[in-house]
Amino acid sequence: MESRKSFLKKSLALSAFAPLLFQSGKGNSTVNFAEKDNDKFWQQIREQFTLSPEIINLNNGAVSPQPLAVQQAHIENYQYSNLAPSYFMWQKLDEQREPLRNKVADFCGVSTEEIAFNRNTTEGLSTIIFGLNLKAGDEVIVSKYDYPFALNAWQQRALRDGIKLKWVTLHLPEEDENSIIEKYVSAITPKTKIIHLTHVLNWTGQIIPVRKISDAAKQKGCEVLVDGAHSFAHINFKISDLNCDYFAASFHKWLCAPFGTGFMFVKKEKIENLFPLLSSYESLKDNIRKFETLGTRSFPAEMAVSAALDFHQAIGNERKENRLRELKNYWTEATKNIQGLKLLTSLKNEFSCGMATFEIQNKKAEDIVAFLLNESKIHTSAVLWEGLNAVRIAPSIYTNFSELDLLVDTLKRLK
Repeated sequence: MESRKSFLKKSLALSAFAPLLFQSGKGNSTVNFAEKDNDKFWQQIREQFTLSPEIINLNNGAVSPQPLAVQQAHIENYQYSNLAPSYFMWQKLDEQREPLRNKVADFCGVSTEEIAFNRNTTEGLSTIIFGLNLKAGDEVIVSKYDYPFALNAWQQRALRDGIKLKWVTLHLPEEDENSIIEKYVSAITPKTKIIHLTHVLNWTGQIIPVRKISDAAKQKGCEVLVDGAHSFAHINFKISDLNCDYFAASFHKWLCAPFGTGFMFVKKEKIENLFPLLSSYESLKDNIRKFETLGTRSFPAEMAVSAALDFHQAIGNERKENRLRELKNYWTEATKNIQGLKLLTSLKNEFSCGMATFEIQNKKAEDIVAFLLNESKIHTSAVLWEGLNAVRIAPSIYTNFSELDLLVDTLKRLK
């Protein structure tokens, strides 16, 4: 009988790398993670990605590519599973689930019994939103700038169950922390059951002071649900820092893990009263695994999350956050004098990190996106939501300054 260990010995086995030295698979290209934080180091990181020669990808906020170690781990898992899927995938490969749960929980600063794996943030948020025991008249606080799929779920609950949504109005960019906190806290009434917070807004990269809002909400008896799609593995924090009851995120965004992988956190004492989105044998038990009854999904992708977490941690949370902020600051500073260009993202560290959004007077966002792609093969994202007519720039750890120089030069040529 072939074990996974013996099977992997036949492959490149790139997912197993030393803590400080990483082999990329490109000849002798390696990353010395003890290297100083300089251009040489980030060039080594860049060489771990299989980047397209046809476009410059500045839309990493949507979904991120995986470094070679993660790709290889995924491929190896897939090939191993195909030896006999119902045995090697469902039984042998699945033996890695609990070690992975331990690893993710440790990274998040929470209990192993509070982490459930799924396929993306939307699935995690939907599980929580539809699983909460809310009744007609109960109030939920949301913002128009929360993610549309999450808002759709809340609106469906309002339509179906008669709950009431209370809307917080944000004016982007927000740069007054106390003002943001007050907007949420002042919306709380005796009927408020939960506050939905998006940690980093996908539209502009605005960071919301989740912990301080959570602390105030708890004093008033409210639960807190956090959408961490754009904060997880982007800014340096642990879920335990947030004082929230529920949290959901994707691994395939800023962690650079395989597509279609995500997770949710539910505080241990909240699990029993939260229904799973899909049926489970024990729907009201306090076992976090009841949320993982999702039918057949890609175990090979899910188990490769471990390699992505290794890669991320080898770089370091703080070093990665600082690099992403450095890239954002670089291009935003260089575009300050472009006529008609207005940033919709704060440049203060406490209010943004790697993503930023801009608009140009009398220009449609779709036209700017098309111009960047046609002129310089730069791929970006149009932001058309709640009156925004803007373009989002989301570099990644593999992005270099010359690509951002091209972005700036191309914007200067826009007529």
